[in-house]
Amino acid sequence: MIIDPDILSKVKRLHFVGIGGAGMCALAEIMNSKGYQLTGSDNNESDNLSRIRKLGIPVTIGHKAENIGDAELVVHTAAVHSDNVELVYARSKGIPVIERAVLLGLIADKFKDTIAVSGTHGKTTTSCMLTQILLYADFDPTAIIGGKLPLIGGNSRVGKSELMVCEACEFNDSFLHLHPAVSIILNIDNDHLEYFKTIENLIAHFNIFANQTSRAIIYNGDDENTIKALADVKAQKISFGLSDKCDFRAENIKMEPGSHLYFDIVNAGIKIASIKLKIPGRHNVLNALAAAAAAYIAGAPAEAIEKGLNEYSGAGRRFEILGKVNGITIADDYAHHPAELEATLTAAKEMGFKRVWAVFQPFTYSRTAMLMDDFARVLRIPDRVVLAEIMGSREKNTYNVYSKDLAAKIPGSVYLPDFQSIADYILKNASSGDLVITLGCGDIYKAAKLMLHK
Repeated sequence: MIIDPDILSKVKRLHFVGIGGAGMCALAEIMNSKGYQLTGSDNNESDNLSRIRKLGIPVTIGHKAENIGDAELVVHTAAVHSDNVELVYARSKGIPVIERAVLLGLIADKFKDTIAVSGTHGKTTTSCMLTQILLYADFDPTAIIGGKLPLIGGNSRVGKSELMVCEACEFNDSFLHLHPAVSIILNIDNDHLEYFKTIENLIAHFNIFANQTSRAIIYNGDDENTIKALADVKAQKISFGLSDKCDFRAENIKMEPGSHLYFDIVNAGIKIASIKLKIPGRHNVLNALAAAAAAYIAGAPAEAIEKGLNEYSGAGRRFEILGKVNGITIADDYAHHPAELEATLTAAKEMGFKRVWAVFQPFTYSRTAMLMDDFARVLRIPDRVVLAEIMGSREKNTYNVYSKDLAAKIPGSVYLPDFQSIADYILKNASSGDLVITLGCGDIYKAAKLMLHK
């Protein structure tokens, strides 16, 4: 179906299928704030649904044709299949049906100064950091983020300026619906290969995205795949990284176990900020550099960059410390790719805990099967590993892969079939001074909450 680019000015009632997803609930918050009448549906209860309901948006658990009601436009997450009963019914009634990425593109096109944050890893953290800096600079941005930013109390905010921050996800070419003024490319890694097939094809699609950027590309100057993607891009290119060749660099990096990460941000040989980062992990130095570079070229003063980064305490589900039980620290993180697990678990091991327990829920059968050996390698970093069953999400298990297959490759690891069993096992075997971190982009955080409720 060809979508009218002015459709948002012609409809008032929207229905969201899969409204509990991080990206979906952020868009729902934006559209609700602009006066649209919303309804939603999802398969499972979640914290996001609780937040949505508090806005007065009615949400139904389970998908049924009657959920569509009198909607004039239906928006769905990419995880919802085309044969979903609500999508089938909407199409049969001639109601326009669009993916979340299309709605994001329609919204972003209304802003003159959209900054789109792309990359395989770090999009949410960088988007949160950037939004916080821009708020401290009094730029009043609109923001659509994949995780909760404490400063704004959610995934989104509506500003009055022409400036917008959003995440640009490469999954299924979602980011090709965006035509930003400024793009950030954090890195390009071997993910979503069930769609892109090869890393070369993935790089080629990042190149298309970059060529849809009108003003400037802020990119990781130390990442070879990103450099390849920008070979013929005509927009201004501004690099960040740790090497001398980068325009924005981190210098004098120092980490104290269990404490802050210290470094200076240098641009063209001049120090513009001294950073004392509260969140762990050297990968977050690069995320902070990218956010600082984007804010700097947007005109944010150095004081706002310094304050925004120094006061940044993390996003929801990004190494989020949830609490303590009997001296055991319980944390949760969204990491679901081997590179993300490696960065998070390496950071955890540097924090001075007695032992680090990784509780991992693999996400999608294709990723688990294609990157099995990489998962097995990085899950040797922690002291103890507990595996939950794979969350298939949008996929069927045509790969015939199971978490027990991964457990067999990790010496000493344990596979448990449900969250209650995981919580019971951890609380029986972990001890005071340990860190337990649940990992994955599914609902593994529920296991962490069970531990806390104990």
